[in-house]
Amino acid sequence: MGQLEKGEGVFMDIDKLIARINELSRKNKATGLSAAEIVERDELRQQYLKNFKSNFRQQLDNITIVDGDDEIKH
Repeated sequence: MGQLEKGEGVFMDIDKLIARINELSRKNKATGLSAAEIVERDELRQQYLKNFKSNFRQQLDNITIVDGDDEIKH
C-alpha cells in the first residue's frame, strides 16, 4: 500500500498505521490506554483520515463524465 506521513517527516506504511490503530483499539477495550497512548491513537486516526481524504479527492479529480453529446464534464 501507500505511504503516510507521520510526525516530523517520518513515514509509516498504511498497513502498519492501521495495525497500530487496531492494536491500540484492542488494548483500550481490554485494559484502557495511558494518556500518551490516547494522544498517539488520536494522531494516528487523524493521519489515516487525512490520507483517506487525499486519496479520495485524487480519485474524484480524475473522474471524467462524458454525456451523450460528447461533452466532457468534471
